[in-house]
This record gives sequence, structure tokens and C-alpha cells, in this order.
Amino acid sequence: MTDWSKRKRLEATVAGDTADRLPVALWRHWPGDDQDAAELAASHVKWQQDYDWDLIKVSPSSSYCVLDWGVEDRWVGSLEGTREYTHYPIKLPYDWEALKPLDPTQGMLATQVEALRLVGQGLGQETPFIATIFAPLAQAKNLAGDEAMLHNMRRHPDSFHKGLVTITESTLRFIEKAKETGISGIFYAVQHARYPVMSRDEYEQFGRPYDEKILAAVNDLWLNLLHVHSTEIMFTAVADYPVQYVNWHDRETDISLADGLEHIMGAASGGVSRWSLYHDNPSQTMSEIEHALAQTNGRRLMLGTGCVIMTNTPLRNVRALREAVER
Repeated sequence: MTDWSKRKRLEATVAGDTADRLPVALWRHWPGDDQDAAELAASHVKWQQDYDWDLIKVSPSSSYCVLDWGVEDRWVGSLEGTREYTHYPIKLPYDWEALKPLDPTQGMLATQVEALRLVGQGLGQETPFIATIFAPLAQAKNLAGDEAMLHNMRRHPDSFHKGLVTITESTLRFIEKAKETGISGIFYAVQHARYPVMSRDEYEQFGRPYDEKILAAVNDLWLNLLHVHSTEIMFTAVADYPVQYVNWHDRETDISLADGLEHIMGAASGGVSRWSLYHDNPSQTMSEIEHALAQTNGRRLMLGTGCVIMTNTPLRNVRALREAVER
């Protein structure tokens, strides 16, 4: 019998080959714990001990990469486990030009590097783990707020581009430190490839060039996952990104798993709605799994949800999803 490691299973799935079973992974936020390296790592290691996922996506708060520029936020009880932003340091268009790249050995960036190191130490060699990296546009939104960012992008593009250059450089420095912890890849979160937010031409100008620089910096890693966030997404604008897996809200958008697989180079991650997991029993989740298998014939798919699950998702549903791939 072939000995299927998690890496071999994930790589076979990317290649379109038949593995011993579908790979499977869920991820969630860890409110409170995400402010402390040891606590965040302990939560992820326990998550893996409980469910034996094929990969661990390390989930810091979305503010981790911008706190050291003066962002302030707080935990107020979101179901998703996300934090509320209470202060944005970018007030004027020219504030973008004043940004300086952050030092990943200091502040919250250093905390997250340490969390990654502890996760790797706690998981051992068998389980791959990936670092969450927010696209520069997503970081810019968290520095200024949605409306101010879009206003500056459209009315003061030169200053805004200078800010994106700095954000990208800061991100690249963090990635280099993260690599030292043994990450297998990154979870690259794109939040603005959406038609309600900007046009495709705007994304080609303000999003893609910086995405390409970051993805080029991780082309030596074997497990990079692109997350295209939310609904009404411009899927084909990013579908050719050089990653192994693409994750999107396939149950909430008009891009099904079958549609997506026609455009991406690797495998899809998804198939189940995080809201079906939020029900009081797993029946809808089981139906969605069957539909996902019918769409993909069990190939090029890592089973999971299109985004983070709710922090109070019934554990019977989590267990049911995990056990489904064993059957």
C-alpha cells in the first residue's frame, strides 16, 4: 500500500492525479489568541491535533501587518472572529508617501513570525503550514478605510502608488522572515478583485502589479494558496496567478468549482458553504460535498469552505466534514 503523506496527497491533487483520498482543511480566526504568539500557535496546534487537517493555514488578525504603522483595532465579538478597526493612520493623500517599510523583527510582525515558528515546532514535519499574507490593496484599505482608500486611489494615484510600493516592500521583508520558520507557502488574500469595489482596469493598475511581486517572492515554496474574497469577483483577472490552490466563495458566487477549474492551473479549495456548516446538523454540508464531488469527479479539489468558518460553528459539522473524506 502506498504511504500517502500530506504533502504527497496535496501535490497529487494539484497535478490532477488520484490520491488515496481528497485533502481537506478548514481554517478560522482565533480572537484574543491572535494578539499573542504562544497562544495563537497553541490554538493552531490543538486544531490540528483534534482534526488532522492536510494543511494548517495560520490565521492572524487582519491588522497584524499594519498595526505598527499606527492602526488601532479591538475585539467586539464578531462571529467570524475578526476585529473592529477604530483608528486609521492615513488621513491625507500624501500620508501614503510618508510610510516606511516595517521591520519584521519588531512589533506585531515579530509576534507573528514567532507564532509561525511555534506552529512549525508544534506540528512537526508531517503537517504543512502556510502564512497568511494580505494583498497590498487589502492592507491599504486597513490603513485608511474603504472610502478614503478608493478616493485616494482615484484622485491621487501617484501618492497612492508610492504607498503600495512601501506596503509591498514591507510584505516582502515579512515573507523572508516567515520563510525561516519553515512555512510551506502562503495564503494570499485578495479582497479587491471585485466589480462592486473597482473596475478591472483599476485592478490591473493598482492590484495585479503588486500581487505579482509578492507571488514571485514565494515561487520557491510548494504550497501557495490564493484566496479571492467575497462575491461578484473578477475571477479571470487573477485565475492565472502562479499558485497551487485557489480558494473562493464558490457556494456564494456565480463561479462554481467546475467553472473555476477551467481557468486555474492547479487545484481548487472549497466546495462547502461556511453557512451550511453553521447549521445545527451536517445534512446540508453532506449534500454540498456530494455536489462538489460530482462537479470535480474527485480531482483537483481540496475540500473545505470558501472562507473562514464561524468561531462558534457546531463541532459536529466540523467532524462530519473531516470524516467525509475518509469514506
